[in-house]
Amino acid sequence: MDFSRVDLCAQDREFLDSARDFLAATVTEEALAREHETGDGFVEEFHLAMGKQGWLEREVTSAQDGGLTPLRRRIWDLERRRAKVPLVTWGGTIMILQAVRSYGSPELLEEVLPGVYSGEIRFAMGYTEPEGGSDIATCRTRAVRKGDGWIINGQKMFTTGAHNCRYIFLLTNTDPDGRKHRSLTMFLVPVDSPGIEIQGLRTVDGERTNITYYQDVYVPDRYRLGEVNDGWTVLNGPLTAEHGAGGVDPEGLSDISVMSGFGTRMAVSADAVTALAARPGPDGRRLIDDEAVAYRLGRAHARIEAALSTPSLFGRVAIAQTMRDLAPDLMDVLGVAAALPMRAAGAVEGTAEHLYRWAPLVGIYGGTVDVFRNMIAQYVLGLGRPNYSKPK
Repeated sequence: MDFSRVDLCAQDREFLDSARDFLAATVTEEALAREHETGDGFVEEFHLAMGKQGWLEREVTSAQDGGLTPLRRRIWDLERRRAKVPLVTWGGTIMILQAVRSYGSPELLEEVLPGVYSGEIRFAMGYTEPEGGSDIATCRTRAVRKGDGWIINGQKMFTTGAHNCRYIFLLTNTDPDGRKHRSLTMFLVPVDSPGIEIQGLRTVDGERTNITYYQDVYVPDRYRLGEVNDGWTVLNGPLTAEHGAGGVDPEGLSDISVMSGFGTRMAVSADAVTALAARPGPDGRRLIDDEAVAYRLGRAHARIEAALSTPSLFGRVAIAQTMRDLAPDLMDVLGVAAALPMRAAGAVEGTAEHLYRWAPLVGIYGGTVDVFRNMIAQYVLGLGRPNYSKPK
């Protein structure tokens, strides 16, 4: 692994300064507090400001076409993280955008791309169903031909951001008698279509996600992405990006694992707890002088460093599992202060309380930790397909 420092030229230093100036002028603690209360993972005024200033279009455009260079894209990523800009909705939009560009008709691209660049159009993922679990190919949401369009009926779980988006990247079944992965068709469905209902759902960590219902929703055929019954091909790119199963970054500048941003948040929490443990109490004693506390904090930092240094699918599992294992330890070290929620009086910055509630969800996003362990076993280690049949 190369830990060398990247020296910035004058132009890149100027870019860094402009990014910091923009974020300092745009991101407010009041809006961040409001986002924490809603759990949206999205602040519209931040997003529209990024669109108005051209940040969004440059981020999703290649350097050859006037977008960000790999180095500037990395700078922009890191500065937004430091400013705590919530990027759940924009991250999903970027994943879907590659499929829309590749498989959308010219008419559809003309409709959506300007709005994506301005920040007014966002996309939500419509994959998971109530009884499907992580196997999204067992899709029961039906799309049936009607004239020049389709009638869609069904239900999706965890359509995060749908209430802040204009379109849902929707997986449907167009051939119930066909083969499992050859019966699916993808659509970019306008959220304001009659027959769509969005019902909010709060997770244990306070995140707002959604259940979406589709009752006789008519969608013109121009919103179809790719060929009929070839939706798995269309879906493959966004799924690979969400899973973090892509190849090594040729520039060596991107996150080495798709969960690295979450891992950094975990590291911030561990740092905050350690700093508190190193302060003398009213009696002059420090928590960290207790050997058991020092051992647990040392183990936490060592595991976090190892997880953040683990690439690809392995890193995704390592970060999620580390967060699940260490959050209770950090809570124990803090004692009663661990019960204080984020931004409450006396709460620790980067509070372990939120990390504790958040950890189970990180191990579910885009597929459970066990699903990714199976993917590693099957596709990386060559151990064959898992056998889920009942024991004899």
